[in-house]
Amino acid sequence: MSDGTATGPGSTSPSPSASTSAPSASASVSGTSSASPSRPATAAPSRQAPAGPPLTVSTTPYYWEVPCDHAFLVDRSPKNVPKPPPQQGAVGWAAPLKAVSANRQEVVLTVQGTGPETVVLEDLHVRVVSSGPALDWNQYVMGNGCGGQVDTASFDVSLDLGTPTAVPIGGQRDFPYSVTESDTEVFHATAHTSGQDVSWYLELEWSSGGRHGMTRVDDHGKPFRTSASRDDSYYAYPLGSDHWEPVEGG
Repeated sequence: MSDGTATGPGSTSPSPSASTSAPSASASVSGTSSASPSRPATAAPSRQAPAGPPLTVSTTPYYWEVPCDHAFLVDRSPKNVPKPPPQQGAVGWAAPLKAVSANRQEVVLTVQGTGPETVVLEDLHVRVVSSGPALDWNQYVMGNGCGGQVDTASFDVSLDLGTPTAVPIGGQRDFPYSVTESDTEVFHATAHTSGQDVSWYLELEWSSGGRHGMTRVDDHGKPFRTSASRDDSYYAYPLGSDHWEPVEGG
């Protein structure tokens, strides 16, 4: 996925689908000994496929290396917006304000298997729920006076494309990957838009043994939402200040 970042299985909405299941096993016994009467044949219980996906996904819906890496759009005046939170408190800050990520949003997925069997992560899919005009809201940057960006994202998602895909960048290799209960993988996906308001989520495609399914990755059961800003102007909260200050775009 408290008022910090979403962690643990509760941050995803799994929708697994097992494409195959183990065959039913049955045995019949017929007694032929004269020392005891015959017993009717009985069927052994059918073996059931394990319930639920064989992996967990912990999600951080708002991630930034340095504060100026992230901004939110909020439909409120500066005097009605609290000071920016630390990155770990972004969810609790954004939710009551109905804040929307401005221009770009970096999401972090930590994936781990739940058993000894290897789970193959086949692909990461991007699903767009809705798309409309960019929001005409005030932009609030989470930090001011930062240095250069530190790009740790391993997959780039352009929400302005007709069918967005997760494209590996920065020398990262593409899928598949694999996980077990003792071997995790961490993925960074950075989505961005230059002119739209987009609601979207991710689906992690997996397989394990004869099973195959999808696990939905979103923001506490809701789609992620990223919108372009109306212009380059924004509000910043300088160190030592007690209020938001306007900054005109260049």
